[in-house]
Order: sequence, then C-alpha cells, then structure tokens
Amino acid sequence: MEHKHQFNAAGVCEICNQTDKIYKNADVTLARSSKSKKHSHDDGHEHSHDHDDGHDHSHDMEGSTFHLFLPAILSLVLLLSALALDHLIANDWFKGWIRLGWYVLAYIPVGLPVLKDAVKSIGKGNFFSEFFLMGIATLGAFAIGEYPEGVAVMLFYAVGEAFQTLAVTRAKANIKSLLDQRPDVATVIREGNPVLVKATDVQVGDVIQLKPGEKLALDAILLSDQASFNTAALTGESKPDTKVKNDAVLAGMINLKSVAEVKVSAAYEDSKLSKILEMVQHASSQKAPTELFISKFAKIYTPIVVFLAIGIAFLPAIFVSDYVFKDWLYRALIFLVVSCPCALVISIPLGYFGGIGAASRNGILVKGGNFLDSLAAVEEVVMDKTGTMTEGVFEVQEVVFKDGLDRQGILEAINLLESKSTHPAATAIHQYVGEPNHGLSLTDAEEIAGHGLKGRVNGKTYLVGNVKLLDKFQVEYPKELNDLVYTTIAIAENGEYVGYLTIADKIKEDAKATIEKLHALKVRATMLSGDKNAVVQYVAKDLGIDSAFGDLLPEDKVEKLKESKSRSSIVAFVGDGVNDAPVVALSDVGIAMGGLGSDATVETADVVIQDDRPSKIPMAIAIGKKTKAIVWQNIILAFVVKGIVLLLGAGGLATMWEAVFADVGVALLAILNAVRIQRTDYRDSVK
Repeated sequence: MEHKHQFNAAGVCEICNQTDKIYKNADVTLARSSKSKKHSHDDGHEHSHDHDDGHDHSHDMEGSTFHLFLPAILSLVLLLSALALDHLIANDWFKGWIRLGWYVLAYIPVGLPVLKDAVKSIGKGNFFSEFFLMGIATLGAFAIGEYPEGVAVMLFYAVGEAFQTLAVTRAKANIKSLLDQRPDVATVIREGNPVLVKATDVQVGDVIQLKPGEKLALDAILLSDQASFNTAALTGESKPDTKVKNDAVLAGMINLKSVAEVKVSAAYEDSKLSKILEMVQHASSQKAPTELFISKFAKIYTPIVVFLAIGIAFLPAIFVSDYVFKDWLYRALIFLVVSCPCALVISIPLGYFGGIGAASRNGILVKGGNFLDSLAAVEEVVMDKTGTMTEGVFEVQEVVFKDGLDRQGILEAINLLESKSTHPAATAIHQYVGEPNHGLSLTDAEEIAGHGLKGRVNGKTYLVGNVKLLDKFQVEYPKELNDLVYTTIAIAENGEYVGYLTIADKIKEDAKATIEKLHALKVRATMLSGDKNAVVQYVAKDLGIDSAFGDLLPEDKVEKLKESKSRSSIVAFVGDGVNDAPVVALSDVGIAMGGLGSDATVETADVVIQDDRPSKIPMAIAIGKKTKAIVWQNIILAFVVKGIVLLLGAGGLATMWEAVFADVGVALLAILNAVRIQRTDYRDSVK
C-alpha cells in the first residue's frame, strides 16, 4: 500500500519521521522479497494455491528479515560480551578507553543509522523527531558514563523499529497477495499455436487458453461453451462459479476443470482487479480521525516533553540543595526515551491498515480508515430489496388476462416493449415469452422511472408496470392487485386495464442470518424498495427487518433515509451504487453489493462488497468495530504506561530499563495487538 506523505505550510512532515522510514523500509523489504520470489518462479509456472488461513510466503521473506535484524544481532553480541567482561569474567584490562571503545563498537550498528536519520530530519525542518530524541538520550547516557544503558536503549529501539517494519511489510504483502492474484504471463493462441506472452503485452481481442488450475491474467469473455471458476481471490468465497459462453470472466479467477478459451476484453492495467487493487492501495490516504489526531498530537507532544526534560535537568539546581547534575540529567534522559511516541504513530495506522487488509481478505473493499471508523459506529443499515436481500432473478408465476382477449398477442407486444428495459422484471418476461418478435412495429417507447414502460406496438398504446403507472394515466384496475404478495406487472391496452403478470424473486439464503447478525450487533435494519408495498412487507416480515417501505420512487427513498438519519447518528445504505446514487451520497457509509459487476459501484461507494452475499454487511461492521477497539486499546496502553514511567523517571524511581519498556516494549505490544485484526476469523463472528 502506497504511503502518502503529508506536509504543512512550512514544509514539515505531518507524520512521524519514523513512520516514513518504516514505510520506506517496508517497501524495500517487500521489493527484495518479491524479487527473490520471482527468481524462484522464473520457469513461468504459476502457483495457484490459496492461503485462506492467512499464511504468507515467509520463506521468501527470510533473507529480508535477517537483513532487517542483522545490525541488532551484531550490537547484541558486542553488548553481551561487554556485560560479561564487566560482571562475569574477572579481568584487569577491560576499562578506560578499551571499555569505552567496545561499547562504542556495540553502539555503532544500531546507533549510527539513527543519528544519520536525525541529521536528515533536522535538515528537512523536523527537529523533534524520534531519531533526535533517541540520539540525545543515548549520547547523554554515554556522556555520564552509563555505556551499557546507552547501547541497550538504542539496541531495543532498533529491534522495535525492525519489528515495526516487519509488521508493515507483512500487512502490505498480505493485502497485495490477497488482491493481486494475476499471473505474469498468459498463454495466447497465435496462428493456432499456444504462445507464452507477458500479461502486460496481451492485446484486447487476443484469445487466451486456460488450463485447469491456471489463473486468468486479464478480463475476458468466455469462448468455450462452459467453464467452472474459483473466484475466491475476488470475492473471498471459494464456491465454484459456472460460466457459459459469452459470460464475462475476470482477472484473478482460477479455471477449475477443463481447458477453456477466453477472448480478452480489457488491457492488463484496465482490468477490474487492477482498479480494485489501486483503490485499496490508496486507502491509507483516507485517514481516520483517530490517525489524524495522533499525527497532530505527536507534533505538539514531542517538543513539549523535550523542553520538560531540559527543565528536569537544570531547574532543580534552583530549588534542590543537594543538586547533582549527573543524577538529574539521567532522569531527563529517561524522560526523553519514554516521550518517544512510536507506539502511537506506528501501531494506530497499522491497526487501520490491518482492518483494511482483513476486510479485503473477506471480499470487502474499504476505501479508507475513516470508513472503518464509520462502520464501527453504524446504528442503522438501510437496504434496497432487489439484488441486496433477494437474488434479483425473477420468474413469472402467474399470467391473468380478461376473458376473450388475444393472450399471445398481448404477451408478444409487452415482451417487445420490455426489450427496451434492463429491469429484472423485463428479463423474467423475456424468459417466459421467448425472444421478442421484432416483426411487430414498436414506436414511442418510454421508460418512466419508478413506474414502468409506455409505448405503441402495432398502433396500440401499452402501459406495462406497477399499479402506480396505471394511476398516473388514470386507468382503472381491480384494487385486489395491491394485496398480491408477488410483484405485480399490470398491463393496459389503449387506456384500458387488460390483466397482469406476477413475478417472484427468491430471498438470498443468508439474508435472514444477516438480519440476525445485525441485531446481535445492536444495528437496526430498514428496507426501502420501489416494489409493491405488500411484497416488501412480506419479505421484511419473513427476514425480521425492523421497518420496511414499498412503492417508493428514488426521491421517496431520499426522504426515508433522512428520517433514518434523524433517529440514528450513523446510517449505512446498501444498494447497487448506481440507481441509488442520491441515497448512497446522503448516507454516512455507502455500501455497494456485487462490485465486480459494475465499474460505477467501485467509484461511488465507500465500501464495496465483491460478491452478492448480504452476510458481508455485518461482517464489515464487525471488522470496523474490532479495528476501532484495538486502536483505542493501543492508545490507552501507550498513554497509561508512558504516563506512569514519565512520573517515575522524573522522581528518580525509574531506570533506563523501565524507559525502554515504556517506549519499545509498549510499541511492540501495540503492534502485536494490531496484528490480531488480520488474524481474526470474521466469518462466523459478530463480536
């Protein structure tokens, strides 16, 4: 994930310099690991095994990890040998310049890089960086003869930095490996022969051959009659998805059974997976309020503590009769070590980073830490019915016409008219009637939003839609149509009601469990739909939804959402992100379902659920709550421990060892806590 630097008007980095260094080191480590991995797979063979248990390619990172810890290992060996000569091995030569030189050698591997970074930081105008604090604290320890403690503080600081770099590296690697599942090469059919071609060189229109177990590198159209694909890389679900000829198949899908041929429909960089990957990689730029607060807080907090440390060193000379400069300087140095805000400025972004990664792993794309915070605070989820809680695949159930009418003629007329619509009801009618009869004359076709269709077929004017359409044109119809629990398509010919069709939509298998989990999270559920109110109420009652409203036009949905916002502070809306654009814009969190099917959903929504499973809604909220809880655990831990040790240090009751724990120890504990976000299994959890 790309790290974004933020600068104020003076050109000073808004984010802790150590954060910048850790992100940079993480990128270098990841690049080194990727290069190693690429060399080990240079035969072009693509390993398509999945790591659903969170396993990463640690064997590719071993060399990089050793490189990270090498300076600390050298320093530790020299420090332990010096301590042994000081306290365990009797000798009369380990003193004076020899002793000092030994400890300096132990200090150089871990201390010199930090001192260099301190100088660079000062040169860029950021005087009060962690590098500066640790530099003056450890050099001060050397100045008063506390060599072992000076080396130990810098050693533990370097170890903490290495662990932090490793944590960020693995978080980045996890997200990249979960999302960027594309192979580097593709087998392209050229003049009837399969040829291995770099994926970036494959052109739109090329035909790719996919063997069983191979991943698709680019978006394409299936040419084979049928093929089965594992879409886990895209949706988080390993259930096979069967495609038929002319269906769209996407980069990252794995061919499961027979050899398949596909025709490339988009360039490598334009695939949906590329856009999704780019979106998640830039999610870190959308910072949560907690992150922004800590960044600003560190800018004020650090210099204040530096000046307090100076005061601790010199002011007691005025008030204390037995003032000893060395003792008070030691207390001031402890104060400086404890003041380093590493635990906060690293673990908090890492926590949000982990939340975004955990969501990605489960097929949920969150566009920033700010939306994780919003998800955690959601009190009400407002959802569309069709395609969200129901399959969105309609089937005609019943056809009722007045006696004596040309049933087949009317069906053919409305089937032709419905060919101008993309509504799921139109698809159901096509499947029932068959291919439209284009021999008929169709003119003046018009789709009336929220109502239905109007047009002339062979000179006759037809109205096909809900009862609101007949009301609009003042066509009388039997009132019992309003009481039918199926979606009703009313039909009028030349201004006279002639009959109706009923169509039914299947409720998704995890819809009921979704509502139960939302209630377990103390989240209210509301359904808004343009479908007939009787149908909406039937579905809502079956699922246990708190409130439901039908017969709504797009503008009515906006008003209902405003009502929800008046009673709930944070409201999420779940829909397709296109037809419901005004409602998505008004909600605090816009969640799009089935994001793989629409570029617009990826662009407009704050959260994109990559498949059509509504159970991912409470999962997204659970991830948001877990992330926020761990972030605040880290904040409280850091403040409490640092506060206690600062007071003990100022009072002369804490040594450098307690200071090291308060700084590096707390940072490591916070990082380990943040890593839990990615390791939690959210599939059956609403905690």
